[in-house]
Amino acid sequence: MDIELLQAQVGLWNLTYSYLKTMSLKCALDLGIPDAIFNNGQQMTLSQLHSVLLLPPSKKSHLYRLMRLLTHIGFFIEKNASACSEPVYGLTAQSLLVIEKNESANMLPYVRFCLLNKWLKSSLYISDWFLQDSKESPFELTNGCTLWEITSREPAVNKMFNDAMVSSSSLFNDYIVRHGDYIFKGIESLVDVGGGKGAMAEVIAKNFPHVRCTVLDLPHVVCDNPNDGIVKYVSGDMFSYVPPANAVFLKWILHDWSNENCIRILRRCKDAIPSREAGGKVIVLEAVVGLTSAMISEEPQLLFDMLMFMVCEGEERDENDWKYLFKEAGFTSYKIICTIGFSSIIEVYP
Repeated sequence: MDIELLQAQVGLWNLTYSYLKTMSLKCALDLGIPDAIFNNGQQMTLSQLHSVLLLPPSKKSHLYRLMRLLTHIGFFIEKNASACSEPVYGLTAQSLLVIEKNESANMLPYVRFCLLNKWLKSSLYISDWFLQDSKESPFELTNGCTLWEITSREPAVNKMFNDAMVSSSSLFNDYIVRHGDYIFKGIESLVDVGGGKGAMAEVIAKNFPHVRCTVLDLPHVVCDNPNDGIVKYVSGDMFSYVPPANAVFLKWILHDWSNENCIRILRRCKDAIPSREAGGKVIVLEAVVGLTSAMISEEPQLLFDMLMFMVCEGEERDENDWKYLFKEAGFTSYKIICTIGFSSIIEVYP
């Protein structure tokens, strides 16, 4: 058999069964494996892990096979691979991101939310969605309602969503603190549109006290947030009104929406800020497809793009797409000021 065909077959198998990587990750989180290793001094033998997890004796060999795969894909590390001794597992940078006690960068709420059955089930019906002339997303067709409808009527899912958004901000908070002198120079007031529980706004307000921060979000999102702190919370709809400020901040908001709705949101933002000469601007944190920082591939951007049309009406956009939206919303210019991982900070000027 041709060697190229054998390689192609292996590649096809790898692609076909890649979903088992995701399911193995979900299994590890459900069992609490990363936290168990962390609580044991960041290393653990197979026997120790099997005992702490309280698994039946018959599952020990299967636990080894699960850990072998997760070690192979880089989620854990095997510290002792000799043939005569038991494996000793440790944490990698990836697994440290899902440790409950990791206050500086805990992505566990985000990953747990993304692995809900509501999301996973939707991915099984993408091909059915393509065959239907429907504006509903695969998520809507599968669950009978939009993600936003679920979060508005199911408090538990709403909390999971907001916690996920807070955890997804953690890695960007440090960058904002280190580079905020440039980003927030001359700004006295800022509205974080769709800012949820205010995690990003609080970081900005604490580290740049000259900036008065307001969070605008839907009533069920901000209803429990106190208004006696350093961040003010306003209940409202970004499609109708954005409170006036020197600057408006949009973090991972526009990728949830169609071009038409993005233009509506951006126009409300433009209405809220002064002229460029007076320091007005919109700060957008989004992926710019094709732009990534060092050592980051474009693949996560493309995977997020699939997620956007699967769950909602949104998409990940390249620079020409962003340029079109900004122009149609009435802005005169924009500047991509930096790229963090696979997301970029874009300043948009009226």
